[in-house]
Amino acid sequence: MIRMCKTNFEALKRASSFLEENNREKEVARYLLQHVLQKNYSDLMMTIYDEITPEAFKTFWSYVEEHATGRPFQYIIGQESFYGRDFLVAEHVLIPRPETEELIEEVKKRTAKLFEVSQPIKIADIGTGSGAIALTIKKEIPRANVTATDISTDALIVAKKNSKRLEAEVEFKQGDLLAPIAEQKWDIILSNPPYIGAHEADNLSDTVIDYEPHLALFAEEDGLQLYRKMAEQLPGMMNTPSFIGFEIGYEQGQEVQKMLQHAFPLALVEVVQDINQKNRFVFCTITE
Repeated sequence: MIRMCKTNFEALKRASSFLEENNREKEVARYLLQHVLQKNYSDLMMTIYDEITPEAFKTFWSYVEEHATGRPFQYIIGQESFYGRDFLVAEHVLIPRPETEELIEEVKKRTAKLFEVSQPIKIADIGTGSGAIALTIKKEIPRANVTATDISTDALIVAKKNSKRLEAEVEFKQGDLLAPIAEQKWDIILSNPPYIGAHEADNLSDTVIDYEPHLALFAEEDGLQLYRKMAEQLPGMMNTPSFIGFEIGYEQGQEVQKMLQHAFPLALVEVVQDINQKNRFVFCTITE
């Protein structure tokens, strides 16, 4: 056991150095300490020179050592922040990414433009995982009737727990892609599906490849298989007006755009970049 630290500052400094030595991001030490002490960033800074109890330090250091092996800190503490809310996460679901918060922004903007404020709208999130997209949309657009699907029973268990915690009423359905909702018409369909090709596995960090669920990461056809399947099935499922929003890998914009344009020849299909100027989303707006 490492020598006990007396203050929060000493514990944080030692943990940051330890993570750096193990080729991990040193900032994670602060997230772990905040979690153990149940403090936000401001509170931690105000109490940074306070004593840390032996119990708290022991727990904190066990988390630090666990993260040094490569296990994502979100799985260690069991949660991740997304769009200002804390979501439970476990090994059965992908950890929500900051880029996906930009999908929420785009959906809010496009919903306001396409639909009347008083109009009830039907939204589906395909491959919901932790429920981050579906539940955030419900919280941000309360009038929406939101349905979320996933093929994984374990993922839906996590999503339902998040639904209860956040008091966001969403209907969950188990099944492959669009199958559970195929008999209905929709105003908005969203998906952040698995889109990494098997050939890209070597480029992923060990924290991703060794710990996050491969079912939520990889897809056949160089990562494009699930987009193709959905594009083939979506005609006939969309109302007029309506829109489809996909999150994509940054090299997939042109191919996914082609798929949706072929499926909806009269629609406006756009590739939208994220804050880092990388292709990140494809939107298909159907108005006729």
